[in-house]
Amino acid sequence: MQSTRIRLTGAVLALGLVAACGSNDLERGAVGASIGGVGAALTGGSAVQGAVIGGAAGALCDDVNLC
Repeated sequence: MQSTRIRLTGAVLALGLVAACGSNDLERGAVGASIGGVGAALTGGSAVQGAVIGGAAGALCDDVNLC
C-alpha cells in the first residue's frame, strides 16, 4: 500500500509540473490547488491545506520567475 501511494504521489507531481504551464494566474492557481489537494490526500495530509498551499504557489510562481 505504501508503494502505491508513493507512485501515485510521484505521478500527480509529475503531471503537475507539466500542467502548471498555464497562461494566467487563475489557471496556474487552479492547477496548483488541484495538485496540492490530491497530493496531500494521497500522502495522508489535509486536502484543504494542500489545496490552499498549492493554489497560492501556482498563482504566485510567475511573480517570482519560477514558471
